[in-house]
Amino acid sequence: MFYDILELIMNGCYTISGNYGLAIILFTFISKIVLLPVAVWVHKNAIKMIKMQPEINFIKAKYYGDHEAIDEEQSKIYKREKYNPLLSIIPVVIQIALLAGVIAVIKSGINRPQVDMFFLKIDLSLIPADSRGILWLSPIMAGFSAWLLCIVQNRSNVLQSEQSHANKYTVMALSVGLSLYLGWFVPAGVVLYWVSSNFMAIIQLYCLNMWMDPGEYVDYEKLEESKKALNTLSQIGKEKQYGQSREERKREKNDYKRFFSVVNKHLVFYSESNGFYKYYSGIIAYILSNTNLIIHYITGDPQDLIFDKARTNDRIRAYYINEKKLITLMMKMDADIVVMTMPDLENFHIKRSYVRKDIEYIFIPHGIGSINLMMRKGSIDHYDTIFCLDKYQKKEILAWEQINGLKRKKLVESGCCLIDEMRAAYKVMDDSMANQIRILIAPSWQQDNIMDSCIEEILEQLKSTDYYITIRPHPQHIRHKKQQIDTIIEKYKNYKNICVQTDFSSNRTIFEADLVITDWSGIAYEYAYVTQKPVLFINTPMKVMNPDYKRIGIVPLNIWLREQIGCSLDMEHLDMLNDKIVMLMNAKAEYYDFIGKFISESVYHVGNSAEIGAVYIIQQLQKKAQERKIKDT
Repeated sequence: MFYDILELIMNGCYTISGNYGLAIILFTFISKIVLLPVAVWVHKNAIKMIKMQPEINFIKAKYYGDHEAIDEEQSKIYKREKYNPLLSIIPVVIQIALLAGVIAVIKSGINRPQVDMFFLKIDLSLIPADSRGILWLSPIMAGFSAWLLCIVQNRSNVLQSEQSHANKYTVMALSVGLSLYLGWFVPAGVVLYWVSSNFMAIIQLYCLNMWMDPGEYVDYEKLEESKKALNTLSQIGKEKQYGQSREERKREKNDYKRFFSVVNKHLVFYSESNGFYKYYSGIIAYILSNTNLIIHYITGDPQDLIFDKARTNDRIRAYYINEKKLITLMMKMDADIVVMTMPDLENFHIKRSYVRKDIEYIFIPHGIGSINLMMRKGSIDHYDTIFCLDKYQKKEILAWEQINGLKRKKLVESGCCLIDEMRAAYKVMDDSMANQIRILIAPSWQQDNIMDSCIEEILEQLKSTDYYITIRPHPQHIRHKKQQIDTIIEKYKNYKNICVQTDFSSNRTIFEADLVITDWSGIAYEYAYVTQKPVLFINTPMKVMNPDYKRIGIVPLNIWLREQIGCSLDMEHLDMLNDKIVMLMNAKAEYYDFIGKFISESVYHVGNSAEIGAVYIIQQLQKKAQERKIKDT
């Protein structure tokens, strides 16, 4: 029936035009007119799809990695907008059926002796593969028209213009390849139809865009914003993923399954890498010694030392989860308490669980210092509980909550486990270099730090002194600016009192120093709080993570404490460096007493912080267990 209709139309076109080539062109034009409602429907459907795309992209970002949740939310949007993606197949089916019908009709025309198959002196009945001469241009014309149509669609079709480059060029390659192949093995009349159809499709697209401009319906600014959000997530962990071995990927997959195979997980710790266990070690040790709780420990480092501990203690369950996989794991988290040192929960790709709304998320700061100045704005707003290391952190958090009208978090006066452990280790450390004054230069990793701005000026001041100078660059400096480090080593290799340390496995160098020279590094407070020795600060540009830090009206500890636990020196006065060092060394006893008193007055539970933090966690878990018991009864 379909073939009969096509043949009837083609014969009518031949009767009108008297030329089979013109008949094919006229037939193509009529088919475009007949199928115009379908083209309009496809155009509207494409606009509708792109109009929905920002919302879909934001959903993909919100539930990144959780395909079930994404599919469910996307289906809701489709249902609301009355959009069925399967209907987009219909135009493709029509085009294929029409092409097959045209091939049959033209072949039928070839078999009719009374039909003149010549057009512009070309026999449209011939097949290029069986002929020579100009007909060999036939597949080239077919391929060119397909290429041109793809170029126009990639630029002007509302749907195709938003496809990735890979999709665009894949479709183009397939379309051109198919056109070249068919153009070689079908009669030239079919190629004429194909070329005419492609050129008319280009004209039709421009007309549809003029009649229904996609720009009037699609919020392209929001679309770009959503694509950036999704692209940011897609880049997360790529460097680590590419560095993963096949065994590590397999291990990650198994650990992911193993984590979710455990029901009734009560306590979970998350560590970004091997170095973060030190913030939890005291708390975990107390919990293991005083309860029968299982510790579930997630780490992004396959070489994390926690795996050694897990092998010797069956109450520690360690899991290796890379950053990208972590997104899904955190969204599906099922536990009573999750303890983290990572800021910006909910602000970026790591979200609170949408499986359980009653999880208590606890944040443990990395060390002494102003949270308001040294962390991003709102970086801890989505935590339920903060372990405050000193009274100044608590004061800042309360002020930030009040000025922003935030829900009050639980602020646990826990103290600093890391400082406690360091102080304990320092007390039993031997002092094998007591006869020589040791100075440690320990820069931060920020713009215009000591290493980048004035390290050589400092060394020129100190190279001829009796001090033993150790330069301990930030690990990121070793990683990204190794050539600079090598240059310094080479320049001062003949000075026996100058050493560059690149091994950070031990804190001994820090504790042995009589004085630390730094800029805005947090190492200053670890050093001063542990050894009670002074610090010399170089006033490089201040590190500010939160540009709104002044809103709460509290001067950050990192600013005012500099002149209390040592002194600061402007970069233009580095010629006074030796004088400052002598002054600080002569006042060591006074600084020792002052820093000791300051610690006892400001830092919570010195020497007992691990127990305080662990007891809080244990009590919260007991409370949750009691609540479940009451609910069940």
